Amino acid sequence: MQLELLNEQGQAASSFDVPETVFGREFNEDLIHQLVVAYRANARQGTRAQKDREQVRHTTAKPFKQKGTGRARAGMSSSPLWRGGGRIFPNLPEENFTQKINKKMYRAGMASILSQLAREGRLAVVDSLTLDTPKTKVLADKFKAMNLAESVMVIADEVDENLYLASRNLKNVFVVEPRYADPVSLVHYKKVLVTKGAIDKLKEMFA
Repeated sequence: MQLELLNEQGQAASSFDVPETVFGREFNEDLIHQLVVAYRANARQGTRAQKDREQVRHTTAKPFKQKGTGRARAGMSSSPLWRGGGRIFPNLPEENFTQKINKKMYRAGMASILSQLAREGRLAVVDSLTLDTPKTKVLADKFKAMNLAESVMVIADEVDENLYLASRNLKNVFVVEPRYADPVSLVHYKKVLVTKGAIDKLKEMFA
């Protein structure tokens, strides 16, 4: 399989070979869905907490007498059946949301995403992406010239200080190294710009 190498004007300058195992896989929607759900779940933090009937601040006195009222008997107002009472199965801060994805599934899922991006024309490759100065306008003009100004994820073989500083104020631009590329971002951004050096690293990671 071949990918086109674009110049700074967004035009195809040449092409180069890439392995089918990374950029030519079939689209596996079930696997990608599982990968995205697991990634989002593993990012969750157990920050919510609810109280059970022992933790709510209620009197332990019997609300009303046992018999003769016509109501169901009640021992205390902290019962989960009562408004303001404790929860039966409360959410706890140490709740664990993680889902396990083994390495083989992760590599296959990431390769399937990259392959689908290439088929849809959402994957662009450039020789390199370097800046002489850490100015946001310079980087924004580069993306505009390449028709990537709307929404782009950049996977660079090395993110230097100039590239990091220039990109952090661009709302719809996300710059990472290959090891930090995640399935949610690959699916989310409309275009993915990859440097040729990053392509080699992606081949090592997911082939």
